[in-house]
Amino acid sequence: MIVADKKREQIIEGAIKRFIHFGINKTTMNDIAEDLSVSKPSLYYYFPDKRSLIVGVIEKVFTDYFDALKKKYNPDAAVEDTLFQTIDIRNSFFMKYFMLRISEGIPDIFTDHTLKEKLTSLKNSEKVFYAKIFERAQEKGEIKHENMSHVAELYLESLMGLTNMCIIELGKDLLPDKKAVNKMTQKQKDLSSIFIRGLKC
Repeated sequence: MIVADKKREQIIEGAIKRFIHFGINKTTMNDIAEDLSVSKPSLYYYFPDKRSLIVGVIEKVFTDYFDALKKKYNPDAAVEDTLFQTIDIRNSFFMKYFMLRISEGIPDIFTDHTLKEKLTSLKNSEKVFYAKIFERAQEKGEIKHENMSHVAELYLESLMGLTNMCIIELGKDLLPDKKAVNKMTQKQKDLSSIFIRGLKC
């Protein structure tokens, strides 16, 4: 089982490298099999089609992201410092995986039932994590609100809005440079400061 999991992980890592370099649309399952020197039957054993491989990539990126968030989270730190830290982690992943352009590889990503279910589940996991951050801040007397799940949802959607604005400004084929990401990061941190002030006891 450990060997199988390792092989699956290797395939996903190989797919990520290939997708970033050549794009999802231009990458075939044959390309990935050749890159990794694995047989096509072996590749299809783990991923029956390209779509299932893309879902595996999405899960991998989000899992690594959540692991990074949880590893760095200090429940005793001030809530504003915690949010600033999560923004830095979030945007490091944004830079690292920007060129994956998952939505271009799966045009119907937001209408496909299975994918929508998966993305909703991942989004909910993120919301639960942030709700815990806000709940902990309330326990320490830093902020006050009757529904921290709602607060987490508003906060995350606000961050996403600023991220989308950054993507729109960059244009379709450009890789975000450090200056653009730093500008977005600063806006997100400014928003966080305003957001926390609005929740102060």
